Amino acid sequence: MSGQLPGSMGALRRQGIIILTYVLAALELTCLFMQFSILPYLSRTLGLDSVVFGYVQTTFGVLQLLGGPVFGRFADQYGARAALSLSFVAASTLYLLLVASCSPALPGVFLLFASRIPAALMHTLPAAQMVITDLTAPAERPAALGRLGLCFGIGVIFGSLLGGTLNTTYGIQCPAIVALVVTLLGAVLSFTCVPVTTKEAGVQSAHQGGTKASVFDLKAITRLLLLPNVLPVFLVKVISGFPSGVFMVMFSIISMDFFQLEAAQPGYLISFFGVLQMVIQGLVIGRLSTHFPEEALLRSSVLVFAVVGLGMALMSNVLHFCFLMPGLVFSFCALNVVTDSMLTKAVSASDTGTMLGLSASVHPLTRTVGPTLGGLLYRSYGVAIFGQVQLMVNLLVLLVLWRKPLSQKKDKAQ
Repeated sequence: MSGQLPGSMGALRRQGIIILTYVLAALELTCLFMQFSILPYLSRTLGLDSVVFGYVQTTFGVLQLLGGPVFGRFADQYGARAALSLSFVAASTLYLLLVASCSPALPGVFLLFASRIPAALMHTLPAAQMVITDLTAPAERPAALGRLGLCFGIGVIFGSLLGGTLNTTYGIQCPAIVALVVTLLGAVLSFTCVPVTTKEAGVQSAHQGGTKASVFDLKAITRLLLLPNVLPVFLVKVISGFPSGVFMVMFSIISMDFFQLEAAQPGYLISFFGVLQMVIQGLVIGRLSTHFPEEALLRSSVLVFAVVGLGMALMSNVLHFCFLMPGLVFSFCALNVVTDSMLTKAVSASDTGTMLGLSASVHPLTRTVGPTLGGLLYRSYGVAIFGQVQLMVNLLVLLVLWRKPLSQKKDKAQ
């Protein structure tokens, strides 16, 4: 499986590459959530207060936000093998610096901030989405992309569990060392087992035959975003999911102050969230996509977001939130899977990586803006404001989708 992917590739080999891609995504996400689970303890060990810890988190989000579209263009131009290998090498560098920051003999704070720099190139999930997009037919794409939810759920559950267990049993350095070893293994698997490119031979030949623009060509990225079939879907993805994204960014504070949960209990809710995402995105969305058109699923996700927003505005305890979580997870999963599928269909096959890189930048944008905006809203208006904003925003989006259906625009990017 180390050669370039031919257009006439057998179904068995194609399926093997897709399965390998799922495995690589699960490994990387598990390591990522292991890192998230130990960062608060490492920051406390290094003597950082909550404000400086917020800077560490914001740095990670900003670099991922800036790196996503550029990484997507790199994946389009240099292929799946180079993209996945680069992502895992960047992740290995991050965990190596994280291991070093745990050493009392080294400048820990400097190394902790330095470990955020490779985040600009850590985009295994968009690279995996590109591979799956290239290797599946348009009708199968929502279900295939939805199965990545299983990988995300595995990462959330096992990453958080392993990070906490290894930290408690063997010390704070152990999870970072394990993540370093696993990501090095991922880099080796990517370089040796993933094809040079997963795009069809005709697409790749046309791409190589033309003038190769720079990976950092912002005009090309902007041109792609402004395509008539792309911009409306992208705006729906950003606007509809943003209020809930801000709430989730603030969840650790809300769970402590509003829900009055003890230290270990938020982890149970996050695990519940991960299990729901595995089931809904991995199983439910794929089945629904075979029976309903994508625009109907997109409208349903926006409608459920609005209903959940109403519930969040009225909730008064954690039990109420538990009842709302299935609807919240369904909306997140349906919105992300359907918009990613629609966006990749709206551009040419040679630009799917760039488009998925742009799409992947939505979450870092929320993580970057969310803490400041969410903190201001929470301090001024309380928890109910998140539900109220979510309700109003999604009702407005639903009204726009109802009056101007996306399906009216049939032109596809050439």
